[in-house]
Amino acid sequence: MCRNIRMLFNFDPPVTETEVRNASLQFVRKISGFNKPSKANEAAFAAAVDEIAAVSMKLLTLLETTAPPKNREEEAAKAKARSALRYQS
Repeated sequence: MCRNIRMLFNFDPPVTETEVRNASLQFVRKISGFNKPSKANEAAFAAAVDEIAAVSMKLLTLLETTAPPKNREEEAAKAKARSALRYQS
């Protein structure tokens, strides 16, 4: 369920609000156990996603590093190679 949560810090180009929101949604899904909440829990679920996204964006803007930014395409290729090794038949 959390496969879509990726490291978002220190990339070029920088992380977008959409990426942070998607990671926040996956996090809330994981800890709540709901892929899609019921009508009774929908407001709480949405509020949690919004709050986690806001805190996550704040964290990402406050973090500092001396390491050079990572390239998104290179990191995606590395992940694909690791996945191919893991799931080869």
